[in-house]
Amino acid sequence: MPKACSSSSARPALRRNQACLACRKRKLKCDASRPHCGTCVKQWQALISVPPPVGYAHPPEPQCSYDPIEGLAIAPDVDPTEKIRILEEQICMSANHYTLIGLSLTKPFSTTQKPAQPDTPANLGLCVTTGALSSARVQPSSGSPDSQGRSFSGSPDLSAANQPPSMAEMDMLLNGWDVDLPRRDVLNHYVDVYFRCDPCSTHVLHRPSFLASLDLHPRDPNFPHSAILHAICASASRWVSNDTVTLPDGTRQDKFAERHVRKTREYIDKTMATGQDIFQVLQACLLLSWYFYQEGRWVEVWIFAGFQARVAVPLRLNYPGTFSAQSSNAPGGYLPPPRDFRDLEARRRTWWMTVMFDRIVSMGGWVHSIDQRDIGTEFPVRLIDFEADSGIASNPQDLASKDVFIRHPPEYTDSFLLFLKSVMLFGMVTDYNTRSSLREPAPPSKNQNPFHMHGFQELDKLVCLDFLESFPQAFRHMGLTGDAGILDTDLYMARIAPHAAAITLHNPYINFSDPSSVSTARCVTATREILRACYKLSETSLETTRLHPFVTIVWYLAAVVQIQLCKYFIEIGDAARESTVWGEINALRFAMLTYGSRSPIGTRQEKLLQGLMTEIVRMTSQPQPLEVGVPLYPFSHASAFSKEATSQDLVCAPLPGAQSFEVPVSMVPPMMPSLPTQSAAADNWARHAIMSPSLAHGTATNMHQHPTALSVSSYPRGY
Repeated sequence: MPKACSSSSARPALRRNQACLACRKRKLKCDASRPHCGTCVKQWQALISVPPPVGYAHPPEPQCSYDPIEGLAIAPDVDPTEKIRILEEQICMSANHYTLIGLSLTKPFSTTQKPAQPDTPANLGLCVTTGALSSARVQPSSGSPDSQGRSFSGSPDLSAANQPPSMAEMDMLLNGWDVDLPRRDVLNHYVDVYFRCDPCSTHVLHRPSFLASLDLHPRDPNFPHSAILHAICASASRWVSNDTVTLPDGTRQDKFAERHVRKTREYIDKTMATGQDIFQVLQACLLLSWYFYQEGRWVEVWIFAGFQARVAVPLRLNYPGTFSAQSSNAPGGYLPPPRDFRDLEARRRTWWMTVMFDRIVSMGGWVHSIDQRDIGTEFPVRLIDFEADSGIASNPQDLASKDVFIRHPPEYTDSFLLFLKSVMLFGMVTDYNTRSSLREPAPPSKNQNPFHMHGFQELDKLVCLDFLESFPQAFRHMGLTGDAGILDTDLYMARIAPHAAAITLHNPYINFSDPSSVSTARCVTATREILRACYKLSETSLETTRLHPFVTIVWYLAAVVQIQLCKYFIEIGDAARESTVWGEINALRFAMLTYGSRSPIGTRQEKLLQGLMTEIVRMTSQPQPLEVGVPLYPFSHASAFSKEATSQDLVCAPLPGAQSFEVPVSMVPPMMPSLPTQSAAADNWARHAIMSPSLAHGTATNMHQHPTALSVSSYPRGY
């Protein structure tokens, strides 16, 4: 006979197939509670009460599921509070779903359209809001391949507009288009502007194939990675975005750019956790780093420089051929061998742009993230060969090659390669200064002869003379004579960066009281060359803002020397030459502000320079020193050089010589020389003074050139 039901069990019998699948399979009692029955919950709690074995992870929730049968009522013994919670979750999920995909009950698009099927977007009234320069803020439930598996809670709010989309936009979204990107036509415009205007990171990408890949289906594996496209949108916004506000401190606020910066960083965070698409995301990180540099966002610049350097090293990009067979079979480790010439060259260029960025951001005297001795990658080939996919043999030169800085094979030399070599040469100066300061008990003194230091004379000869003199004849101009008025910014930078390196090398030893000081002559000569290049650019119709942002640092270093020289002329009472130097300082300031109209790094460097000028502004007898030699542009004369600007609101960049002249000599770092405070040797800098033929470290021949006299006529005004 069957057992009588227990009096304590008042639960009604479940209907057929109402129990969960797990309990039915194991033939266990089930209360049919949702979302997880009591039996499955107890088993799951018992399972997670003990640590999992190695390589195994406990399930995050009970493995309890039900047949997909609509209309089944919840078991009557379910707690009412739990039932309310379940219903509230269902309502919230539905509300979020409708909000994200923009569902609203609207009238049909057109009365002449073919009646839509019950489940088509037209019947549901799917509305997509788009703007001229903003993306369609829509998030389909499926998502694109690149954007799945991550919450985009940081995206801007939906637009209040509620305009029906075109069928082309509907097809684009339903076919897997990343909804956080602009429309295809707008995106193509941003990409075109990026390649035409951005002076920094365009060398990383293979332009012809990249532009062709934009026409592919969004789900095609050769379609550009969304992280790269977001980084391009952020960089190109500097040239086309109208939603930009520049604050008094030089900060540029651009909602469109910041939205794409956030999206790029989300992909970077995802790759840090999963390693997915690591090379493409590394390229996007590089593009975003240059964007931060142009914005003058120094903390992010420094963090990203170290991050991408540490990512590139495990990928073995620092090996010859960007690949190493050693330990290449490590699980989840390194990139496979390059597929073809284009892939190989893209890796080389990504690596060298990473190294270049590390060198540029470390020029304030910071230790490099990548030691030069650990770089075995060949230099890239010419840009024309890369874009033509010519398949030319690899560049025979690397950093270990003999005379790499003074030998430039014609078939492997272009403006970018010369600029790259100049930056690497600047990095050698940074290494020398940094390592010298680490091992010396006292900071450099203006009274010591640096040519007695080990390795200094060889580095001085390479930086100040041999490198620039070795340029091929076709690259001995300033890059201002290009066809159709195009500025060759790489060649322009390759010509002036060595002068900035010379200033950095000799700046600690400047002594205007000593007419035989080689370091003083080197810095003055380098400053004049930088000023001459600045004047030549101002004589053309080319845009200063198209230059590489590193040019603002070069101008800053030249201005630092001029400030020291101006103070010396004030102390000896030479008002004529002081006025000339004021004009040169203001010319450099004006160039920074002009560049800052597009990239905030220019405005920030000019404000930093004003902090260094505080003492000479107070000491000078000039009636309006900040306006000497400045072009009288209405928009800048009243506000650009405002005297109210002080050093209190500076956003300091990691650059040498950022201290005030009032800092005690014992506190001045190696990169900032102590200036002469006595005018006893004023006659040594007379109007027709020349260098003595007998120098502390040899003869005048060793210096290879005589500095011209510091006279009024020796300073080309050029205004």
